[in-house]
Amino acid sequence: QVHLVESGGGLVQAGGSLRLSCATSRSILSLNPIAWYRQAPGNQRELVAAYSNDGSTQYTDSVKGRFTISGERAKNTVYLQMNSLKPEDTAIYYCNAEDFLYKGRTYWGQGTQVTVSS
Repeated sequence: QVHLVESGGGLVQAGGSLRLSCATSRSILSLNPIAWYRQAPGNQRELVAAYSNDGSTQYTDSVKGRFTISGERAKNTVYLQMNSLKPEDTAIYYCNAEDFLYKGRTYWGQGTQVTVSS
């Protein structure tokens, strides 16, 4: 079992920045990929960004150029740096990880609220 703990959410004005952290209970090299999802009220959960254990990244179109996902192996943590935030970025952000060692297992964090005021 792998535990994921998110932190860093909060209330920010439009144009501001936040950095979310996803701390994992196991090496991020053994989890592939680690991703951030978000879910706004009334909407489906959507993929925001993903980080693979080879360092490659991917982003949904709406956040390209504004968000950056990165990993810090020494701290078993994946970050989501969010800049130029917009009210439409308001959502609960969840960390997700696919188990690279035990295929088919997936893990979710508890979520962290991000609210962007206009």
